Amino acid sequence: MPQPAPRPAPRRDRETAARADDHRALRLWLRLVTCTQLLERRVRARLRERFDTTLPRFDLMSQLWRYPEGLKMNELSRHLMVTGGNVTGIVDPLEKDGLVERADDPADRRAFRVRLTRSGKKAFAEMARAHEEWIVALLSGLGRREHDELLRLLARMKQAVQEGKP
Repeated sequence: MPQPAPRPAPRRDRETAARADDHRALRLWLRLVTCTQLLERRVRARLRERFDTTLPRFDLMSQLWRYPEGLKMNELSRHLMVTGGNVTGIVDPLEKDGLVERADDPADRRAFRVRLTRSGKKAFAEMARAHEEWIVALLSGLGRREHDELLRLLARMKQAVQEGKP
């Protein structure tokens, strides 16, 4: 009699690494990281499936959407919190695809600004609408009060961390 195929091991995430006797703050941190990774994984997959693009490309275009006059490469690097090499690796293919362009910076003849093209603006607007719908759907398991409470609690946590409170 054939043996049943072995069941795949359950997917482990950061939170499953926690033990019951770990400090509650550590378990909370692991849960926050896990939730972030799960949301990001879903968004990455949907961007790839629907728009054949990546989250870094989406993030870069999002920054350019917020700054219609464009941004210098070092400004993009700061906004995205990545190295200049990473930005170049994202900008070059976007430029090749006609979604961004490099323009001379009138204030600095040694530099140029990267900005969305008309086609880039149209493509990003469509992606941004879909992205918002995905996030709303992914967080729809919580009610409005829970959203408000979570926003309030996360704001308090953010402030405490910024202030360096022990």
